[in-house]
Amino acid sequence: MALPYKAVIFDMDGVLIDSEPFWRQAQIETLATYGAEITVEACIQYTMGKRLDAIASTWCQRCQLQIDPVILAQQILEKLIVQVRADGHALPGVHQLLNALKQAGYRIGLATSSGPEIIQAVLQRLEIETYFSQICSAEDEDYGKPHPAVYLSAAQKLDVSPDQCLVIEDSVTGMIAAKAASMTTFVVNAHQQDPRFALADQYLTSLEAIVSLIHVNN
Repeated sequence: MALPYKAVIFDMDGVLIDSEPFWRQAQIETLATYGAEITVEACIQYTMGKRLDAIASTWCQRCQLQIDPVILAQQILEKLIVQVRADGHALPGVHQLLNALKQAGYRIGLATSSGPEIIQAVLQRLEIETYFSQICSAEDEDYGKPHPAVYLSAAQKLDVSPDQCLVIEDSVTGMIAAKAASMTTFVVNAHQQDPRFALADQYLTSLEAIVSLIHVNN
C-alpha cells in the first residue's frame, strides 16, 4: 500500500533544512545594525514562512525603519546565505524520505517562500537538487504564503490536480497556503505546538514518521 497521492510537495525552510534559526539570526543581526531589537519569538510570530519582501516590509513597519525594504531584504539575504553554506544540514529523514518517494514513483516538487539564491544554496548544500522535478518560489507569484498560489503553480507544473498532492509544511503560514490550495497537508515540526496546526491533516514530529507510511512494492 502506498500513500494515496501522485505528488509530494515540500516546503523548504524548516522542512528540508534547519534554516529557521538562520532566518531569525539574519533578521536579528540585520535589524540590530539599525538600532532595532527583535526577538526570536517575534520572528516566529510575524515573519515565519513569509517571503523575504514581506519580512523586510514587516520589520520596516513594526520598527519604523527609515530604510528601503528592498535594501533591508538584500542585507538579510546575504547573511542568511552565508550561514546556510557554512552550517546548513538536512533535517532527520530528508534523504531517506526523498529516496523512498523517488523509488515509489511519486512526483516530487518544492514550493517555498524563499527566492532562487536561497533555494540554490540549500539544495547544493544538502545535495538533493536532483530529487525535485519542479521547483517553485513564491517570489514568482503575485502573492506569497498564506496565499495558495505557489502550491497551485507547483501542482500545475507537476501535472497533477491539487487533490492528488500531499504537502509537507512546518509553519502555520505554509499550512494555511497548502490547505487553501485544497491539498492534503502534513505539518512536521518538532519545536512548536501551535493550536492552529489542528487544521492540518496530520501533525508529525519528523520526516522519518512519513517514511513509515510508505510501502514500496518492487
